[in-house]
Amino acid sequence: MRDPLIERTRAVLTRALEVYRGTGHDARLAALRARLDEPLRVAIAGRVKSGKSTLLNALVGERLAPTDEGECTRIVTWYRDGHTYEVLARPVTGEPRQLRFSRENDAIQVDLGGLQPEDVAELYVTWPSQALRTATLIDTPGIGSLSERVSRRAWELLTTDDEETPADAVIYLMRHLHSGDLDFLRAFQDTEVSRPNPVNAIGVLSRADEIGVGRMDAMTSAQRIATRLATDVNVRRVVQTVVPVAGLLAETAATLTETEMAQLRRVADVPIHQIDDLLLTADRFVELMPELGLTDLERRALLDRFGLFGIRLGAALLRRKVANTATELARELAERSGINALKDILSSLFFGRRDVLKSRSALLAVDALVRTVPRPGADVVAAEVEEIIASAHPFNELRVLSAIRAGWVTGRPEVIDDLEQIIGGSGSAVHTRLRLPADASEEQIKAATNDALLRWQRRAENPLTPHELAIASRVAVRTCEGILADLVHAR
Repeated sequence: MRDPLIERTRAVLTRALEVYRGTGHDARLAALRARLDEPLRVAIAGRVKSGKSTLLNALVGERLAPTDEGECTRIVTWYRDGHTYEVLARPVTGEPRQLRFSRENDAIQVDLGGLQPEDVAELYVTWPSQALRTATLIDTPGIGSLSERVSRRAWELLTTDDEETPADAVIYLMRHLHSGDLDFLRAFQDTEVSRPNPVNAIGVLSRADEIGVGRMDAMTSAQRIATRLATDVNVRRVVQTVVPVAGLLAETAATLTETEMAQLRRVADVPIHQIDDLLLTADRFVELMPELGLTDLERRALLDRFGLFGIRLGAALLRRKVANTATELARELAERSGINALKDILSSLFFGRRDVLKSRSALLAVDALVRTVPRPGADVVAAEVEEIIASAHPFNELRVLSAIRAGWVTGRPEVIDDLEQIIGGSGSAVHTRLRLPADASEEQIKAATNDALLRWQRRAENPLTPHELAIASRVAVRTCEGILADLVHAR
């Protein structure tokens, strides 16, 4: 069954197409309408050397994006699913053109064909991929680059004022909280539901294993820092949550080879009293113990792929027989890298409300168009956009979530936590909203929903409830009523 919000948005775009037909804006509106049926667009942004391309590879499960300092890392690059393998360049001026490419160390190496990076507005990499069927990923140049022009490209892509934001959501990588990170995320967010807000932004504490200098407990330390960041009032206003990820380890887990597995076994066979000395530093790992049976090149390759943390962890898992095959080791490394937790959060917070995010992006574009390019009939389109934003319950939920994050809706911590949960702050699935297990029965869901409905009705009607919280409570009431109605319709 088609989502009613998507269909209402599609109808607005169809009417807008009729109003602006022949004006030059019709192609853009047609593309926006088609975008409703496309995968969610998720941009990966962050400062220089924060590990954006490495994380993208880990999410896709292939080493597609180059992670070196090559020319293409200075260009906004879209990775999308398709039936063929293709790289297309959209120059700043001129027609799009196909480019030649090769695979080097499994990453795509693109021949710009005489174009300079500053002459290319965007690259489009089409690649058959199950992961890219769920989300089109946009790799952006690093913020804070020595080149102001390169650094501005991510800002221009995600914080544009005059057009719709090409991304429906953003994953923002940070190694520590930098003032520039907050500036960027504040520019990306807006408290209006028709613009990006904290609900479609997730923070990633990247290269998390380096926080503990590669120690075995590095991810535990990183988790504590991520939790502290996620509860920081300034961070809460710009991202939904913060999750630690060891991107290099996640990428390697997704692309682990049997050769690397065999090399790690050699490290695992080192006597336990010698392993700490061998893995104290990268230089010691390369230079010590010639009897290890690995060449300098092989050792450096392992460091490039795993880092010291990954080598320590992989060797320990093999030594303890937690993993005995490459498949088992890859699974264990992925779990400990934090990538699985990130995927779960993406599924819950982004993909679970993909239609809401896509509709919001489209409505933002239409709203901007009717305001800046008035035409006969545009006022009707504007009224329809306003009516959808005002009446669609998913937008009301997002508005309340944004207001909570901005500090406009306040109350006892346990009340606000309950409010965030029921209106989808931790995910839009019914069992998540109600804090039930995924396999909860219809009876359990109905009972929990009735309890929540009664609780929020009392709060909404209580004359002592602050005005802002009372309004938010009525949204929670509508959420509960919607869940109960869906249970009836599902029978």
